[in-house]
Amino acid sequence: MNTWFKKSFVLSAGLALILSGCGAKSDNAATNASQTEPNAAQTADSGKKLNVVTTFYPMYEFTKQVAGDHANVTALIPAGAEPHDWEPSAKDMAQVKDADVFVYNGIVEGWAEQALSSASNDKRVVVEASKGLNLMEGTAEEEEEAHAEEGHDHDHVLDPHVWLDPVLAQKEVEAIEAGLVKADPANKADYEKNADAYIAKLKELDTDFKTGLKDVKRKDFITQHAAFSYLAKQYGLTQVPIAGLSPEQEPTPDKLAGIIKFAKENNVKTIFFETLVDPKVAETVATEIGSKTDVLNPLEGLTDEDKQKNLDYLGVMKNNLEALKKALNE
Repeated sequence: MNTWFKKSFVLSAGLALILSGCGAKSDNAATNASQTEPNAAQTADSGKKLNVVTTFYPMYEFTKQVAGDHANVTALIPAGAEPHDWEPSAKDMAQVKDADVFVYNGIVEGWAEQALSSASNDKRVVVEASKGLNLMEGTAEEEEEAHAEEGHDHDHVLDPHVWLDPVLAQKEVEAIEAGLVKADPANKADYEKNADAYIAKLKELDTDFKTGLKDVKRKDFITQHAAFSYLAKQYGLTQVPIAGLSPEQEPTPDKLAGIIKFAKENNVKTIFFETLVDPKVAETVATEIGSKTDVLNPLEGLTDEDKQKNLDYLGVMKNNLEALKKALNE
């Protein structure tokens, strides 16, 4: 588990008794779908839908698209909640324990490994969707802060935001497909068909980003927190984040002064903020340089407004593309 996202996690004595009383064997939280023994025969023979528990919105959406009608898919982290600092309740732990399949991104859910170990279930398939991807490291400042917090621990701070790159999102969908097939091989053909259909949409989204950002006037954009490094790398852009990988991180006065200086020198006219955290830092920079603000959505959860507009992952990403095109052509 990476130090930046490690959180304190304490289970109540009553919950511990409930979980230990079930007598299930502990499974490894880092186990991916190919390594986990499924409860496939019972699910397939009975015709019962899979019980799939996911962590936050992108994992829910990707899983729902692949599962189709063969699973009941739920998300632990509610809409509007910021996933970086969320932790599960006893009720959430019960859902984790009872899941046929548990899907999480990895890194951002600092509680997941201990939750899976505590709420053990030897028949559960665990999918860490970002497992095996080439993950990017955080900034030097984040490394220093993480090491200062735990002086003996020198793990690198890794960036979890792979779902914001349409190419890496395809890899996550493939990992989820493999997990569902492992848990329910009788419906393999449907899972593969659904995954292929959704991946085709992600490929189209990738093409839209490539085309839309190919000839923009500028390549750098300022964001409230460092969620868009994978997207920027994929399309030849440069993200200039005010805060670090976690939106709760506050920039130092020197860092804020440096961002303002960069914005003035490069005639930046838009400062991006996001929907689930206070935009005051972005607004401070925008006020200082006389620019406007706009939304660049890291898709860590849908807001009520997003849902009212019937937006989903693809719709929000298309909005992100339009916002970037506008800002980078000013």
